Amino acid sequence: MMKKTMTAALVAMMWMGALSTLAAPRPNVVILYGDDVGCGDVGYGGSKLIPTPNIDALAKRGIIFTDGHCSSSVCSPSRFAMLTGSHPLRSGLSVIAPGGPLAIQPDTFTLPDLFKKAGYNTAVIGKWHLGIGPGEGRVGNADWNGEVKPGPLEIGFDYSFLIPSTNDRVPCVFLRNHRVVNLDPNDPIYISGKPITDKPNSTQYPNGKANPEAMTTMKSAKGHNGSVINGIGRIGHMVGGKAALWDDYTISDVMVDEARKFIAKQKKDEPFFLYFPSQAIHTPRTPNKRFQGKTKLGPRGDSMVEFDWKVGEIIKALKEKGVLENTIVVFSSDNGPVYIDGYEDGATIDRKNNPGEEFDRGHDGSGPYRGGKYMPHDGGTRVPFVVSWPARIKPGVSAATVGQIDLFVSFASLLDMELPEGAAKDSRDLLPVFMGESDQGVDYLLQGFKAQKALRYKNWKYIPGRKKTKDPEQLYNLAEDIGEQNNLVESNPEMAQQLREMLSKILAADSMKDFE
Repeated sequence: MMKKTMTAALVAMMWMGALSTLAAPRPNVVILYGDDVGCGDVGYGGSKLIPTPNIDALAKRGIIFTDGHCSSSVCSPSRFAMLTGSHPLRSGLSVIAPGGPLAIQPDTFTLPDLFKKAGYNTAVIGKWHLGIGPGEGRVGNADWNGEVKPGPLEIGFDYSFLIPSTNDRVPCVFLRNHRVVNLDPNDPIYISGKPITDKPNSTQYPNGKANPEAMTTMKSAKGHNGSVINGIGRIGHMVGGKAALWDDYTISDVMVDEARKFIAKQKKDEPFFLYFPSQAIHTPRTPNKRFQGKTKLGPRGDSMVEFDWKVGEIIKALKEKGVLENTIVVFSSDNGPVYIDGYEDGATIDRKNNPGEEFDRGHDGSGPYRGGKYMPHDGGTRVPFVVSWPARIKPGVSAATVGQIDLFVSFASLLDMELPEGAAKDSRDLLPVFMGESDQGVDYLLQGFKAQKALRYKNWKYIPGRKKTKDPEQLYNLAEDIGEQNNLVESNPEMAQQLREMLSKILAADSMKDFE
């Protein structure tokens, strides 16, 4: 471990020295974050039925990490890990409910704080889903008719334009900084986990459970039947805000326009950090009409084409600004793919979730890996992962094991920034790997959320058993069984015990660094 640390430090010094010698400005940083996008959903990852020319072009200009991971197989925890450098298993974070409070405490030193401290202009544009407003547990107390805070501006972002939760949850409005966009004060917004019956002066929306016929745009499957907005049932209940409602089919256009405006107004001598978490290809999948029918896979495939367009538009904006060469672009996803996830939109897959069993139209978003969203197997966290920096990084393919959580300390190393004590405690310095100067990734990755846990150790995958769900303890040798079909718990009890103890020690330690 000491040898790796010394190597990382030397490479960091080399890169900082190169920047100083060339008098080059610090690089801009853009994180393009997909939603529910699997390794097999992109062309460079093997997709034959979904064209992704813009993503593929980005991959050709950078390093493709074939063993790149998010921290969890669900969205909110993965986002939390990347922005804080702390693993969500330590806090018990799960998917945040509609109206849930801000999951990142304002006194936390975050990734945007790091860039801001280094002199960057910072922005988040896209799907937030990290909670917003004050409160505890699952219940928040945001004032949707006044200043909606604390939120992104309180944790390091200078500007934010958001879907506050996600597109299948209320409130179905855009939020610019602390204010709902286009809100009519005479039609105040209220949201709840239960039907709202005491706000008669606010616009009322049908209850999908009581009035399923109101879901004219898309039928609900499994609980997406709260307030029906734009003909789509949502998780949670909302009244008011009719003038502020988004149009599901133009969300991508609005977000791209916001990103282009942010990039265009930046001064060339001032670096910027843009976090762009796309709502695509999350359900409800509502691609714009110009993307409908672009694949044979229905709304899910067409939404992926739309997401590829978004990537292309942002790259184009960087080119037009003349900053693409000196911009680090990270492309990845919050978790692996999912098919039926709340709506009957034509996306179906064999429910056995066995690797190699193709999507019934010839496409498997997980590629060769088992599982996907919500699952502890590699298909849940092994996601597309590309790092591009045309001015510095030589394109290539790396098999190094890397995690999104490690971006935090790696960027700190690149910028030669000291972190406050206790900050980014689970993030490790992989700058040499991300720069293409080393193929030595991490030996282990902690994965999971709340009650679901998993551990990657070199080529081994360990998943503890769960009594509540009756899931067995599992152990796989990925070097010989990439699809996790042969459970070795009984045939290799020594390795199972070693990883069982290792996972316990990692969770008991205050940080990854303490464990090491």
